[in-house]
Amino acid sequence: MGIRAANPGPFTLSGTNTWIVGSDPAWLVDPGPALVEHHEAIVAELERRGGLGGIALTHDHHDHADGVAAIRDRFEDAPLAAGRGPAELRLSDGVTFGPLRAVATPGHAPDHFSFIYHRAALTGDAVLGEGSVFIAPDPQSLTGYLEGLRKLRALDLDVLLPGHGPVIVEPQAKLDEYISHRLDRERRLVAALELGARSVDELLDAAWTEVPEVLRPAATVTLAAHLDKLADEGRLPDGVQRPIKDSLTLSEPNI
Repeated sequence: MGIRAANPGPFTLSGTNTWIVGSDPAWLVDPGPALVEHHEAIVAELERRGGLGGIALTHDHHDHADGVAAIRDRFEDAPLAAGRGPAELRLSDGVTFGPLRAVATPGHAPDHFSFIYHRAALTGDAVLGEGSVFIAPDPQSLTGYLEGLRKLRALDLDVLLPGHGPVIVEPQAKLDEYISHRLDRERRLVAALELGARSVDELLDAAWTEVPEVLRPAATVTLAAHLDKLADEGRLPDGVQRPIKDSLTLSEPNI
């Protein structure tokens, strides 16, 4: 079951999705933001399902993780599984947590994991119900992101349960779309570089032409990750302006 938080915005779409699977006990993925009404809805559903076995985080961005403390106040013995930070179980690729199996899907965040539950994948911000995600410029982030998508694509899945947006009922098609979208951005970026584009603005204008102004900061973040990948592969020309990573911030408070 999905419970959507009332935190809509440019980066959260219609709000952050919290997912609850199983019963006696149930397992909670991403408690969401620090919103009392959201927590109350989660607690009511957990109690209806016979209690909480544990909490798993796809990643520690505020709109997915800030609700952990409130839920653990109500279920004091519930363990937490996460890719970083204080947790009873530190996630790695293939680790199981109750009925959930972790699949490393870095890119949006270095600690990002998706979770497999039977034939469903709970994808957090690796795959959204609509639109695409920004890729943070961490070491090997874009390469790792594509590898994670391909790992999910290789699984026999019936549905994707994303961190934002609607349920995805054609998972293979969506994953193909995500992989193709990212590779198309790279092709457009390489073509712009070959034509002599070198500044951040020139590269954004060439490869992210359809992105509205409100999402341009997120596009700049992703541009940095693409340039890192090209540099790692020896395909980045000299003289390219690189976004200053320490200055890359997003205005959305829930990110």
